[in-house]
Amino acid sequence: MLHTLRRALPLAACTTLAFASSAFAQAPADTLARIKETREITLGVRESARPFSYLNEQKQPVGYSVDLCLAAVDEIKRTLKLPELKVNYKVVSGPERIPKLEGGEIDLECGSTTNTKARQEKVAFSYTIFVAGIRVLVPKGTKVESVKDLGGLPVALSKGTTSEKLFTQLAASEVKMQLTTFSSNGEAYKALKEGKVRAFPQDDSLLVGMVSHDNAQGQMELGSVALSVEPYAIMLRKGDAALGAVVDRTLARLYAAGEIEGLYRKWFATDRINIQMGRLTRDSFTRPNKEPGVAMLLGYSL
Repeated sequence: MLHTLRRALPLAACTTLAFASSAFAQAPADTLARIKETREITLGVRESARPFSYLNEQKQPVGYSVDLCLAAVDEIKRTLKLPELKVNYKVVSGPERIPKLEGGEIDLECGSTTNTKARQEKVAFSYTIFVAGIRVLVPKGTKVESVKDLGGLPVALSKGTTSEKLFTQLAASEVKMQLTTFSSNGEAYKALKEGKVRAFPQDDSLLVGMVSHDNAQGQMELGSVALSVEPYAIMLRKGDAALGAVVDRTLARLYAAGEIEGLYRKWFATDRINIQMGRLTRDSFTRPNKEPGVAMLLGYSL
C-alpha cells in the first residue's frame, strides 16, 4: 500500500516526504524536554531478571537497576524543577528491549543489559552499574572446567542475549553443541530443570538469582570457567545527551558518596542470595566508565 501511495504522489512531494522522514530519524533525541512538558517518564523493566529488575509478588517492579533508575528520576525532578513526575513502567523482554526503546515506548531501560559495541550502534548507555560474566549452569556434579566439556551436549540459550551470540559463534567454530534457543531465561532454565538440556550459559549473576529464587542450590551449580566480561548499564536512546547527563550525574553521585554500597547490600547480600562485589564492579564505582563487554575466550568485543 505504501508503494502504491508513493507512486501516486508527485515527485516533489515524494522528495519532501523522504527528506522529512530522514530528518526525523536522524534528529537527536530530547527526552528530557518531553518529560518537562508531559511530566511523565516510562521505565522499561524486566519480569524476572533477579536481583536487577523483576516483578515482586504484588507485580510491582523492583530490583537494583530499578532503584538506580528511580534515583535518576529524582534527579530529573530536581533538574527540571518539577514538583511531581509520574513514573510509568513497561515490562520488556530481552529481544524487544532495544526496539521498544528506539520506538519511544520506554525512556530508560532498567534491567540487566550489557553495554556492547554492537548495541552502541543503536542505543546509548550510562556508566557501568555492575559487571557480570557468562558462565554455565549445569546439574550438580556435571564437570564444566572449559567450554570443550560442553561438546556434544544439548545446550539452552536465551533469545536476544550476549550468551546466545557467543555460544552460536562457539558452536560454529570451536565446539560442536546442540543449541536450542528459548524465548526467555525462564524458559531456558525450565528446560534445564526438566532435563531437556544439560547446560544453560548466561550471566552468572542472573543464574545465581534464578537458582536462589528457586531454592535449587542443591540441584544446580555453576561451571568454573568465565567466558566474558559483561558490564551492565542503564540503556537510553542514542543521541539523548541531556537525559544521559542526568543519569550519569546521578550514578556518579551515588558512587562518590558511597551510597552505592548500601544499595548493593540491599539486593546482593540477602537471606536468599549472596553475590560478593567483584573487583571489576568495584572499579566501576571508583572510576565510572562506559567500557563495552568482551568475549574473553574469543578475544573480541561482544
